Amino acid sequence: MPSPERRAVVFDLDDTLYPYRWHVRSGFAAVAAHMARTRGLNARRVFRVLLRASRGPDRGRELQVCLETFRLPYGVLPGLVEVMRGHHPRLRLPATAQRLLAALRADGWRIGILTNGPAPIQARKIAALGLVRLVDTVVYATQYGTGIGKPDAAAFTEMARRLDTPAHRIVVVGNDDECDVAGARAAGMLAARCDVWTPARSVPDGEVVIDRLARVPHVVHALVEEARNRHAA
Repeated sequence: MPSPERRAVVFDLDDTLYPYRWHVRSGFAAVAAHMARTRGLNARRVFRVLLRASRGPDRGRELQVCLETFRLPYGVLPGLVEVMRGHHPRLRLPATAQRLLAALRADGWRIGILTNGPAPIQARKIAALGLVRLVDTVVYATQYGTGIGKPDAAAFTEMARRLDTPAHRIVVVGNDDECDVAGARAAGMLAARCDVWTPARSVPDGEVVIDRLARVPHVVHALVEEARNRHAA
C-alpha cells in the first residue's frame, strides 16, 4: 500500500531535463565521423552541412541533404540512420537540472523519469547524462501496456508502483501536452508543462506551465498541496 504522505515528481526526458537538440548534434557528430572514416570526407564540413540543414526548411531531412551535398547515393541513407540511432551520445546534464534534482531529493521528494522512444536509445541518453544516480527510477514507457508509450496509462501506473506513491500525489513534468500532461491527468496524476527548452506556446485554460527549471519545486509543491486540500474538503 503506497504511503499516503509520500510525494513524487516524474520528469519526461527530452526537452524537459535537457534540450533535445544536444542529442541531435551528438548524432550529427557521429555521422560526420562515420563519413570521414568510410568516405574520406572532412568531418567538420559534414557536421556543418547537417547542422545548417537542421536550422532551416530542411529540418527533418538533414541526412538526405548531406547525401545530396556530397553527391552520394541514397543507398547510403539506412546506414546513416543507424549511426544516428545507435551512437553513444556525448551529453551533459545542464547545471540547472542537476541543482533541481538535488533540491527535490533533499526536500524528500521521490523522483522518476518516464520517457518515450526506443528503450535502448533512451537508456544511452540516461547514461550519458548521468541520471541514474540522481533519481529513484527510470521507466521506458514503450515497454508497458500497448507498447506505444505515453500517453498509455500503463506506463504511468508502472511509475506509481515503482515510486510507491499515490497517483494523486505525483506531479508529471514534461514538454508534450498529449503525452505528458493529458497522459498524467488521465492516470489520476497532477501535471505541469515544461517550456524551458522549446519556443513559447499558447497555454490552454487550466494548464500549469514552467518556463525555468528553478520554478519546479515551488510549482510541484503548490500542486500537491492544492490536491491535498481538495481531497480533504
